[in-house]
Amino acid sequence: MGQSLFISDLHLCASRPHITAAFLDFLKDTASQAVALYVLGDLFEYWAGDDDIQDMHHLPIISAFKRLADSGVKLYLMHGNRDFLISSEFCDAAGMTLLPDPSIINLHGKTVLLSHGDDLCTDDVEYQKFRVQVRAAEWQEDFLKLPLQVRKDQIEAIRMRSEHEKSQKSMQIMDVNQAAVDHLLRVHHYPEMLIHGHTHRPHEHQIQLDGHKITRWVLGDWYEQGSYLSCNQFGCEAMSL
Repeated sequence: MGQSLFISDLHLCASRPHITAAFLDFLKDTASQAVALYVLGDLFEYWAGDDDIQDMHHLPIISAFKRLADSGVKLYLMHGNRDFLISSEFCDAAGMTLLPDPSIINLHGKTVLLSHGDDLCTDDVEYQKFRVQVRAAEWQEDFLKLPLQVRKDQIEAIRMRSEHEKSQKSMQIMDVNQAAVDHLLRVHHYPEMLIHGHTHRPHEHQIQLDGHKITRWVLGDWYEQGSYLSCNQFGCEAMSL
């Protein structure tokens, strides 16, 4: 039984080439030894649409995924709050399977719930309103009709505004709401584990809920260094590059 690896919040972009290089090394040296790799959202700093797959920054990443998939490693991708416009053209080119958020998987005999995690941050009311707006099919259809560069310019403006707004918010507001976590776990019948990202606060939490013991793993981001969760039949371990 091999390792299954989980990553999120890489925020890959041309302005951080050292992180992209570290990630490509991770795919070649570490993920190539795994049976499966799960990317739980925010692979890219932003994604303006699948018509951007020919971008010079994106091509090496897509090619590396495809080589990994062709070697037999199962690749899974979940939308994050930055790259929810990734669609079938990207997944086909990269050899990845797009998972809905949330998703239940069988991980080495354990029932595991996967999520990006942003919908658990319910105390951030303004963000949740924005999330509902941009996840709507009608909004996405209209947005993707715009020229690619116009989309990129608009996303950059939204990002700058978002960074300013985040600086005005408390850390508690931007973390998960425990009641939202408990509700998700109840809806999915008390999985043995919950794995998510988004908050950039890597940690292993032990939850006692309605007589059930559940482990909540929070994945780290890749702003400073690479990190991942490695799981096999004996358990999970948080790792750094």
